[in-house]
Formats: sequence, C-alpha cells, structure tokens
Amino acid sequence: MINGIAINGMNNTKQKLALAEQRSKELFAAIEGRGLIAPGKTESELITEIVELAKNEFGIEEFWHKKIVRAGVNTLQPYSSNPPDVVIQNDDMVIVDFGPVVDGWEADLGRTYVIGNDPLKLKLKSDIETAWHEARAWYAGQNNLTGAAYFNYLTQLAKKYGWEYAGEIGGHIVGHYPHEQLAPDDLGLDIHPDNHAGILQNDPEGKPRHWILEIHFVDREKNIGGFFEQLLN
Repeated sequence: MINGIAINGMNNTKQKLALAEQRSKELFAAIEGRGLIAPGKTESELITEIVELAKNEFGIEEFWHKKIVRAGVNTLQPYSSNPPDVVIQNDDMVIVDFGPVVDGWEADLGRTYVIGNDPLKLKLKSDIETAWHEARAWYAGQNNLTGAAYFNYLTQLAKKYGWEYAGEIGGHIVGHYPHEQLAPDDLGLDIHPDNHAGILQNDPEGKPRHWILEIHFVDREKNIGGFFEQLLN
C-alpha cells in the first residue's frame, strides 16, 4: 500500500499512473480545503495560485496540457476553446482541469465546484460524478469497443441525466510523459465520435493502454456546465 493505493497485482505503468493521480487528488483537496476557489478573483489568478501551491507544497512543476479554470458561462466551453478571462462570481460553477506530471508520469484530473447552494448547480455536480462511475462500470463490461461507440454512449448518458454532452471527446490515453502519439489526423487514442478503432487494444509494444474518462454535461439555457475526469483503467 502506497499513499492508500494497493499495488499488488498492478503492472508498473498502472502503479505509477495511480500514484500520479493520487498526488493530483491531494493537490485538488488542498485547493478546496484552503478556499482558493472563491468569488472576486479571475480564472487566471486562480490558475496562478494553483500552480504556486502545486510547486511549493507538492513538488509539481510541470503540466502536460494547458491549465484550465473556467467559471460561469465559460463552463460551457470545450477543452479546445480559449474563452476570455472572467471573474468568479458569488453563485458560479467553477471547473478546474489540470494535467500534472508527477515523477515523469501524467495525471489528468478535472473537478467541478459550486459556489453557493443553487439546487440545479448542485444537481449537475452530483450527476456528472455519478455518470462518470456509471460510464466506467459500463466500460468494464465491454469486450470490444470503439472510441466512437463509447462517445455515443456518453452522449446518450448525458440525455439520460437530463443534460447535453458538451465535450469534443470523452477521454484519451495517458502514460509516461509525453505519452504515445499518433499522426495528427489519427484519432485512435481519443474517445472521439470519429474514432472507429478499438480502444481496448494494446499499444505497439503489446502493453495495455491507460485511459482517462471525462464527463462534460451542460445546460445551455441556464449557462452552466460541469466536468469530471480521472483515470479510467
């Protein structure tokens, strides 16, 4: 047992990815516990505070993808967007999405926070977390699965919960930084509507790939969105 993670029977890559995620979860717990997510500061100011906390107290200095904090209407935006920086408001939903590199291994963690007690926003936060675990359980029962089929499942899952799926993808692989890359037009390592390749297959070395599953549900009429992601397998 290392940092609460049972490692018996885990392959070495899985163990290292799990430890990277655990360190990232500790960082996110500190973000919340210290009240960093608060109204009156801009998204970019919160990003700066998180980066400083990660470096000074967790030894995390590198991130493998762009650092994301989105509040209010910006929570509707997919990963690829770069919306204008906004000030966090008293009743906002706030998404935090960071990809720490821990001892050379990639994590990717996304969480949603609700400032205030709005019932609909709290429901969205709860639904995305519940849906993530439902989608993980469904994945575990599959013997043959394409990225497109899994993405379609996620869009239907959003409708089941009464939301719209807003992500451009539903997940991707992680590994030792930088993780395996394909040609720019090859979507085989993404849970993407146009990826018709099997996502349960091993990498070229015959080793299992390890996936991040991400859930992004929105209500465009209410201008709110929620996001949850972490290691799938």
